[in-house]
Amino acid sequence: MKSGESPPTELAHALARLAGLVDWERRDRTAGMRVELAPARDLLARVGDPHVALRCVHVAGTKGKGSVCALVGAGLTRAGHTVGVYGSPHVERMNERIKLNGAEIEDGVLADALTRALDAREEAVRAETAARDATWFDIVTTTAFLVFAEAGVDWAVVEVGLGGRLDSTNVVTPEVCVVTSIALEHTSVLGGTRVRIAREKAGILKAGASFVCGVAEDASLGADEDAGAVLMACAAELGMDVCVVAPEQTIEATNLALARTVLAALEGRGHAGLGPEVLDERARAAARLPGRLERRVQDGIPVVLDGAHVPESLARLMSELETDPGLRGLPQVVLVLGRDKQVERCLKALAGRVDRAHCTSVPSGIHLSADELTEHARQAGLDAVAYEKPHMALAAALRSASEGWVLVTGSLYLVGALRGGLDDLNDADRPRCSRSARTSS
Repeated sequence: MKSGESPPTELAHALARLAGLVDWERRDRTAGMRVELAPARDLLARVGDPHVALRCVHVAGTKGKGSVCALVGAGLTRAGHTVGVYGSPHVERMNERIKLNGAEIEDGVLADALTRALDAREEAVRAETAARDATWFDIVTTTAFLVFAEAGVDWAVVEVGLGGRLDSTNVVTPEVCVVTSIALEHTSVLGGTRVRIAREKAGILKAGASFVCGVAEDASLGADEDAGAVLMACAAELGMDVCVVAPEQTIEATNLALARTVLAALEGRGHAGLGPEVLDERARAAARLPGRLERRVQDGIPVVLDGAHVPESLARLMSELETDPGLRGLPQVVLVLGRDKQVERCLKALAGRVDRAHCTSVPSGIHLSADELTEHARQAGLDAVAYEKPHMALAAALRSASEGWVLVTGSLYLVGALRGGLDDLNDADRPRCSRSARTSS
């Protein structure tokens, strides 16, 4: 850190430098994608290849990978290990992406590692080597690996950002590889069928590692849909031990089953003390992520925040919440959807299951405008209203909820825009105000 500068100032400088780089999370993904890992590898080499010595669990998947990473990390921590977890995207601040033993890294630690990664890229620009093309995510990934190496973690649990084969994280040599699920998402980059997407995610599989898979083979599916068969074939070609985990009745139970299977696989590889008991209630509570089935209470009204943004995830989310006895009636939904999502199918998953869609947008460049989303929603048969700002949509939804509840969904960017303004309560038993009390307040 520079003499006389506080960590927030140093971090602000680093984040401003980072903001000028290509960010695939916010870019129109119809523009194409990278074709090699050379920039990431060159960048890491310039800072001493911090990833090489890390014992690692590597997790890909369309849905659930962040939660599985958090659960595996919590279990390893509960077992007495020093653990780094790298996930994405963040909801409110960058520090969320890089955690040590469940805690976000401090601003000064983040600023120092991020600055070194950025400096390494500038060196590559001057030297005209591959890392001159390093992206926003390459820089952040390098930052995470620097933090983990210097903290001396026993384990790094690493979430894939996009796809797998060409993702910046696909430089690690994991002991366990995980694919949680396969659905049609980012099709302009990963391919337009489940099989093509599976091939991209199978790119993280490594010979000598164990494979935990949440996608079963299904012979009844067509050649373009049996993603499980593709994953099994890739694993067999590499001679990997495989454990397939069947989906449970709920999203949380499925993620828990995957995480416990990962820990069991590690125990089977000689790492003792990782039985089911390490993912006890305390560890599971520590693993909860913002914007993943997150429950709040605002003005006496239950609010659920979930970043589901693919049709299958939205449909399963609705099915699960409909069985919750604490959520009465149809919800008011505050909704944002990305331009690259399957908008019509996402809306179909909500049709008939929500009272009103309060459509809005976030300033990302990759999401539909409020008016565009409202028009799509009305065509899908939803009662929909457009709001210029997310907080306006949430306020309207709360007013309309009466004795019901509110669901904020469609994008983690939307969750990030709203959760800071909600009560810091996660208590479904809080006494609920009457309509007159809410109105008078």
